[in-house]
Amino acid sequence: MKKLASAFLASAMAVSLVGCGGGGQAPVAEQPKGQEQKPAAEAPKEQIVIKFSHVTAPESVKGKAAQKFADLVAEKTGGQVKVEVYPSSQLYGDKDELDALVAGNVHMIAPSVTKMVKLDPRWQYVDMPFLFQDRAHAIKFFESDVAKSLLQGDALVSNDILGLVFWENGFKNFTNNKKPLVTPADFNGLKFRSQAGKVLEAQFKAVGAGSATIPFGETYAALQQGTVDGQENTFDNMHTQKYQEVQKYMTVSNHGRLDYAVFVNKPFWEGMPEDVRAKVEEALKESTTYELELAEGQNQKAYEELKASGKLEVTELTDEQRAELEKAFAKVYEEFTQTITPELIDGIKALK
Repeated sequence: MKKLASAFLASAMAVSLVGCGGGGQAPVAEQPKGQEQKPAAEAPKEQIVIKFSHVTAPESVKGKAAQKFADLVAEKTGGQVKVEVYPSSQLYGDKDELDALVAGNVHMIAPSVTKMVKLDPRWQYVDMPFLFQDRAHAIKFFESDVAKSLLQGDALVSNDILGLVFWENGFKNFTNNKKPLVTPADFNGLKFRSQAGKVLEAQFKAVGAGSATIPFGETYAALQQGTVDGQENTFDNMHTQKYQEVQKYMTVSNHGRLDYAVFVNKPFWEGMPEDVRAKVEEALKESTTYELELAEGQNQKAYEELKASGKLEVTELTDEQRAELEKAFAKVYEEFTQTITPELIDGIKALK
């Protein structure tokens, strides 16, 4: 019996060793004929979220362009990147969005370019009177190396900001309640609402007018109450704000620009995988084309509706009248060319 038990035990150990492959490894199961072993499924890629904050309404040109960008990014990346658009100052207002971008609390903003003056005084170029001859000149600037010198300037980069593209708002024109503005002398003694900025103060001073910095949202009331006599703005802004209800005269001067630029948090942007960032940049390029077309069409439509309202007496300056006004504003260049730099001003002029 002992011999029989020993033989049984030895036989069992042999079977055990064969079952373990002789080396402690489990045997690979034989695949049924006609079937291949499937590779392990890849782990899902983590979604990248871009927080895009801006201050205008969703139905504004900027608002529509921001949403177009978000839609294109979702399409081109297959949902790997999600752009969360926060319009109407839902997250940050004009005064705070730049600091929020630097801190990384948002990743993308599209402010009026004048908001960048506190980092780089050259951004005052946009307020220089008659620097741009027409819309084609402005668009040519947006796409130029001169523009890149601003978007990617040292002052921005050192604050972890990278400028990507320009978005259009349009040319500024004058309205007022006193009289048609045709010659420089017509401005004398009038007071205008303007955005903050030394260049704009100097512009009105050059033609004997005063200026007051009043928030955009309070301008209608200021015009209605006579706090100021007039203002300067794009046709679209005038129309959406219904300035024709509280102003009598409009002069088509196209003397200055109101434009936006798209800025991103540099570490965040450069931290995206290159292939993913390329798709996002492609989406931004397409949405920029969309924005430029939309801005042009909306401004032209607004101009026609302002004229059709019958509430404004409209004066379109001749080339000679425009040249006379441009000559009066020459004092602004004497004062600010060195601040904005001759390189930038001459570079823009050379593009026309």
